Amino acid sequence: MTQPIPHPSGHSLTPTSDERTWAILGHLAAIIAAIISVGWLSVVGPLVIWAIYKDRSVFVRQAAAGSFNFNLAVWAAIIVGWLMFFTVILIPVAIIVWIVAIVAALWFHVRAAMAANRGESYRYPWSITVLH
Repeated sequence: MTQPIPHPSGHSLTPTSDERTWAILGHLAAIIAAIISVGWLSVVGPLVIWAIYKDRSVFVRQAAAGSFNFNLAVWAAIIVGWLMFFTVILIPVAIIVWIVAIVAALWFHVRAAMAANRGESYRYPWSITVLH
């Protein structure tokens, strides 16, 4: 799941301490924003970090983009859960979908932040690719 960030010249880059810190924040910003906004703004933190660092650091850009794209998939699962919830008969399935989405979001964001701390790129298991 982790791999070194390739440089356009073909060489591997070692991210600086500052880049690692911002990449960690790119991954954890989704959790922090979700807690502060009760889940509604989980995509905002990674999007802001991506916008600031997209031209400054390949490492931070990839971390924030991965976090943002993964959050879109989590949001899609939560919306599907709400659609199931409104059918009434699928309420138990909706609850399971929500639990899986929330646990997966926490688990994968923390794993990604730990990889960023080691200076490694992290590829989320599923995402809706919007940002690069």
